[in-house]
Amino acid sequence: SDASRTISFLGLLVVAGIFLLLFLAFRSVRTALLIMVNLPLALIGGVAAVSLGGGVLSVASLVGFITLFGIATRNGIMMVSHYEHLQQHEGASLEEAVVRGSLERLSPILMTALCAGLALIPLVLAGERPGNEIQAPMGVVILGGLLSSTALNMLVVPALYARFARRRAGADAV
Repeated sequence: SDASRTISFLGLLVVAGIFLLLFLAFRSVRTALLIMVNLPLALIGGVAAVSLGGGVLSVASLVGFITLFGIATRNGIMMVSHYEHLQQHEGASLEEAVVRGSLERLSPILMTALCAGLALIPLVLAGERPGNEIQAPMGVVILGGLLSSTALNMLVVPALYARFARRRAGADAV
């Protein structure tokens, strides 16, 4: 439908806008892409949740993906900016910054995901009731994506940061 095409197009614009803002904030394509790794991590859970819920991709679920991308990006920003802060301002080594930064950001990320997830559970459970045709599919996508992106963000982003930061440090030394 026209609405689905419009939302899909706007979703692509959102992803491009996220990249642009990340690039402007961090002045690094590599850092912007590293943070954007959270988008496919969130997409995994969102797509799985839609599939488990009957596989119907609606305008409401597309809006849920756009919302989810914003949350997932924020989690990546929290991790990567803290790693960089620990290295640049506190003199932490790469390994210390990744381990300490991940541990220090675990509580805020889990707290945000838990609060959002708990708020969405009633929407998802009341999905069959009249009036929830818009809210329930959106809630399903966000809830599923929050589960995957929160868990994978804490595993994938630290590993990728350590790998790319080490490569960048080696390239800068040469």
